[in-house]
Amino acid sequence: MELLEWLAATTLAVELRRSATLYMFVNAAHILAIGLLVGAILPLDLRLAGFFGKVPVEVVAPFLSRSAGVGLALALLTGFCLFSVRPIEYAANPAFLAKLGLIAFGILNVLAVHAGRAWRTAVTIGIIRPVVRFSATLSAIIWIAAVIAGRWIGFL
Repeated sequence: MELLEWLAATTLAVELRRSATLYMFVNAAHILAIGLLVGAILPLDLRLAGFFGKVPVEVVAPFLSRSAGVGLALALLTGFCLFSVRPIEYAANPAFLAKLGLIAFGILNVLAVHAGRAWRTAVTIGIIRPVVRFSATLSAIIWIAAVIAGRWIGFL
């Protein structure tokens, strides 16, 4: 609780609460970052899951994976800024906690896939093993659920 109170008192949090314009820009950046993340990860997941078979995995996967990584990094940064405005309230919000859990699960999923030989095989010669197909399907479900949980925050 003390850490959350400290965070709410930081210059960043105070300035975001004080300036509707600054808050609006950070919020817009967060939405754009989520758009980049989901806009890159869903086509990649769909391709890895078996859709769009004519699209070469070894061409699109590295680009879409990096784009999703940039989107994730920006979403985490801007999300932290937004969290700092009302950390105590967000920490008690079940939808926020669900969103955090889903994001953590999504990150663990991608780390596990990228650490394996099946990912390297997919991005080098385009052969997609069942473990990658399963992980891609799981990934799509996780990230869509994280977006839904994020929208749910404002309704609780």
